[in-house]
Parts: sequence; structure tokens; C-alpha cells
Amino acid sequence: MRDVFIWLNRTFALIRKELLALLKDPSSRALLFAPALMQALLFGYGATYDLTNAPFAVLDQSRSAASREILARIEGTGVFHRIATLESSDQIAAQIDSGEALAVIVFPADFASRLAAGTGAPMQVILDGRNSATAGAASGQIGAIIAGYNASIGVTSPVSVVRRAWFNPNYESRWNMMPAMIASLSMLQTLMLAALSVAREREQGTFDQLLVTPLTPTQILIGKALPAILVGLLQSTIIFLIILFWFQIPMAGSVWLLYLGLLTFTTASVGIGLSISAVSLSMQQAMLYTFMLIMPLMLLSGLLTPVRNMPQALQIATYANPLRFGIDTVRRVYLEGASFADIAPNFLPLLAVAAVTLPLAAWLFRHRLG
Repeated sequence: MRDVFIWLNRTFALIRKELLALLKDPSSRALLFAPALMQALLFGYGATYDLTNAPFAVLDQSRSAASREILARIEGTGVFHRIATLESSDQIAAQIDSGEALAVIVFPADFASRLAAGTGAPMQVILDGRNSATAGAASGQIGAIIAGYNASIGVTSPVSVVRRAWFNPNYESRWNMMPAMIASLSMLQTLMLAALSVAREREQGTFDQLLVTPLTPTQILIGKALPAILVGLLQSTIIFLIILFWFQIPMAGSVWLLYLGLLTFTTASVGIGLSISAVSLSMQQAMLYTFMLIMPLMLLSGLLTPVRNMPQALQIATYANPLRFGIDTVRRVYLEGASFADIAPNFLPLLAVAAVTLPLAAWLFRHRLG
């Protein structure tokens, strides 16, 4: 019994020592509580499948009391917000292609007359299928609204909804998810590779030797950045080929434009990784900082849930997240066949992130140890 007591006493003493070591170190306390707090808040606000903001456009060729009542019911939900009233069918494509509208509701010219005649009155709902979960939720809510309207008027041949999803006609989640993997999976590896590059040499003691060579910080930056960029593009290529030939998801856009977007996105990602590496004194620190950053980048990227459904503060924060614009670029080029003019706004935040992080990393190379 005495031996058991001694064993327990020694064990509890060791546990107490380890807990004190963790709690007395300010950096350890931050790592214990800050990631859990931040990620819990981000999951609560950012990772939501609730349809809270569904912008839509209307092409009402009927201009009847019935169409106005249906639109009033749709807008009355507080979820659907009309952003445009169209004059012709030629304007539909611009609303969906740009991503401004999740849906376009079309009432044909004979909508009211067919409803009055009891022959059935179809209305068309065109959905942006690039995010299959959101499109499906919007389609279901509109269907429920029409069902309620049909019950209220009590006609034998009621209003019917003809649904059509662009860029993903069968609402297949794979079509939405897999193209986004071209950017997101490569970023995971590229960010880690870049974050470890300088930290590894600093831990091995060879980075000091590199700093006293005739190489300038810019040359060191290029030498560290270019291999990581090439590896990131190679990984994106592997994922791209699997999606195209194994899963047979057809590509609608230009391969060269896709790679221009990936090159810009990967450069911005490597800039973040090198900045992490420059401030890390060891590989362990670099890995911890990278893991802390990856989760927020994923949550605020639009990979799983639309950015428009997030609170306004988080939507603003996503402008510093290259993954948001990398995923949007890949999805639009791959599924939509977008042109350079269509995705040009995505390049500005990516170039801004690269323009800040790469010079910052070069400056930190020289001054972090000075």
C-alpha cells in the first residue's frame, strides 16, 4: 500500500510540474486557449449551412397580380432579397455568371392566363449550381412557398416550378467540391512547405551562414519561394488531372487561365508561409503557427458555405484570405468557363497579399535575428 501511495505521489507531482510549466509560460497559455476560442467562434458564424441571404433577380413578363403575390411571399421570408428586376431574358446570364444572384425567377407572359384557365402555370427558377448545397436549399424554400400559395388559391392545376441549375444541372456536390480542391489541397501542402523552409535551416543553424553570404534578402526570398510555388502547381496539376479524367467532371474554361489564377494564388500562399517561417525560431513553432492559420483560412474561404451567408465582419476579413479568391477563380474557370475579364477582380486581393507578405518575409529574413 505504501508503494502505491509513493507511486501516486510521484505521478501527481510530475503532473503538477507539467501543468505549472504550461500555465506559467505566456506563449503556452495562448496556444492552449486562443485557437479553441477562435475556431469555436469561426465555426459558429462562418460554417453554417443555413440559408440566410439569398439574392435573386426577377424577370416578370406576366406583370400580373398572381406573379406579384408570389414575389411578395418570397421576399417576405426575409431570406430572399431582390437585387435586380430584369427586362429581357438576355440579362439572366450576367446575373448568374457574376455570382450576384443565387437565383433568377422567370414568369412567362401567359402565366396569369394559364393560371386562370386552370391549365397549369409554370414558373422557371434558374439557380447557380456552383454551390450545390445552397442552390438546393434555395430551390426547396421556393418550392415550399409555391406549395403554400397553391394551397391558398385552391385551383386544380396550380403553379408549378420548373427548376434549372446552371453549371451543375444535377446538383452533384462533387461538382462543387472537387474543383475547389485544386486550390485548397495544394495550399495545405504549399503553406506547410514554405513555413518550414527557413525554420528548418534556423533550427539546424545554417540560416546564419546563409545570411552572411553575398546573397541579398531578395535572392534568398526567390530561392525559398520558387521551389514552393513549383511544388504547389505540381500538386494542383495532379488534383486537376484526377478530377478531369478519373471523376470525369467536364471543364468548361481555359487551362491557361486556370493556371494563371493558380500561379497568382500559390504565390500569395507562399508569401504567407514564408512570413510564418521567418518569425519562427524552430520547425515546431512553424508547424503550430501554420495549423492555427489553416482552419480559419478554410472556414473563411467559401469552400463549404457561401461567404455571403457570413456576418459582415467576417466577409470583410475574407479579403485577406487568398484561399477565398483561389477557390472562386478555379470554380468559375472550371465550371463556368469564365474569361479573364470575369475573374480579374479576384487577382487584385491575391496580388495585394503577395505584395505585402513577400517583402515582409524578405525583411524578416535579415532582421528577425538581428
